[in-house]
Amino acid sequence: MQSTPTSERVHIALLGRCNAGKSTLMNALTGQDVAIVSAERGTTTDPVQKAMELQGLGAAVIIDTPGLDDNTVLGTARIARTAKVLDRTDIAIVLFTDEGTDVEMEVLKECRVREIPTIVVLAQSDRLTDTEALSREVSVITGVEPITISALKGEGIAELKERIARCRPSEERLITEGFCKAGDRVLLVMPQDKSAPKGRLIQPQVQTIRELLDRGCVPICCTPDRMAEALASLFTPPELIITDSQAFEEVYRLKPEASTLTSFSILFARYKGDIALFMEGVKALKRLTPTSRILIAEACTHTPQNEDIGRVKLPRILRKRFGEGLHIDIVGGADYPTDLSPYDLVIHCGACMFNRRHVLSRIERARQQGVAITNYGVILAALSGIIDRVKTDSFVVSE
Repeated sequence: MQSTPTSERVHIALLGRCNAGKSTLMNALTGQDVAIVSAERGTTTDPVQKAMELQGLGAAVIIDTPGLDDNTVLGTARIARTAKVLDRTDIAIVLFTDEGTDVEMEVLKECRVREIPTIVVLAQSDRLTDTEALSREVSVITGVEPITISALKGEGIAELKERIARCRPSEERLITEGFCKAGDRVLLVMPQDKSAPKGRLIQPQVQTIRELLDRGCVPICCTPDRMAEALASLFTPPELIITDSQAFEEVYRLKPEASTLTSFSILFARYKGDIALFMEGVKALKRLTPTSRILIAEACTHTPQNEDIGRVKLPRILRKRFGEGLHIDIVGGADYPTDLSPYDLVIHCGACMFNRRHVLSRIERARQQGVAITNYGVILAALSGIIDRVKTDSFVVSE
């Protein structure tokens, strides 16, 4: 990887009605002609995003969205896609104009319900007849002082960037927090099967190795078939072993008593989601019957391989345990159902392709609807019968 993954960037969404100047603002923020700018309503038909570095904030993704008042034939679908953008938005910028405030206030209220840090902007000041009066009106309606900008002239952009930087999350999350410390040797067991990108490690492996190096740990990498040799080469057992979830049973058989065991999927469940809720969700296994319904949700969309974990291995294990009549639906990417009530259990992947806000929005949807949710690493440890011997947080789970 040559740059920060999109999933690790702060997602900043530009929201407002058609012709509010969202695309012009995106180009001004990025310093590039990323988005098409036109006076024609509905020019932006799909969310457009651009990765960049913002001073004081760091790695970010700017997302230009379709107009919230799009009343064209495809307007409803476009607005629905904008609503999905909120699922992954870390910072929202709502653009107000002199065209009204109804749609702007609607999305502003939704951002506040979701607890998304929001910046209110009075856009296109270069074409307004009474900027000060409109600014006061927006201030009264929203309860905050808007930033007045003219993206076309570059006015107010520096102040907007400063405001964005102040929205930076204060907490620094670590993938391996509580699992190891500087000087610890960490054995990473990483299968390199046909589904792994040729010539590259998959993202969770790369991110974990980099973090271990940054923390002063000593990472040692091997494939499952070389694990015994890797252990034999060490004078004493490694303090921590991190395995791919698919190799849980094989790795557990070789694990030294003194070593702590976890998986990449469990680490990312903590890092991106809610490990406590995932642990609670796995209890739904006790309630499953041969006619139960399960949703398997993957963050990425890819061509399934012969032994794909989410589309082949996990369904096979579940049907072997609970019966061939088990109904399993599989979705990928953004295709996550609004209504989860038909399901007895949702099983999510490690979500290395999603930012944390996106994962938490999915978890919250399941929680609100009373549907159990867990993830690959947790459920595979449970199905393997070793959940009580795997470290999932700053404690070891026990019966």
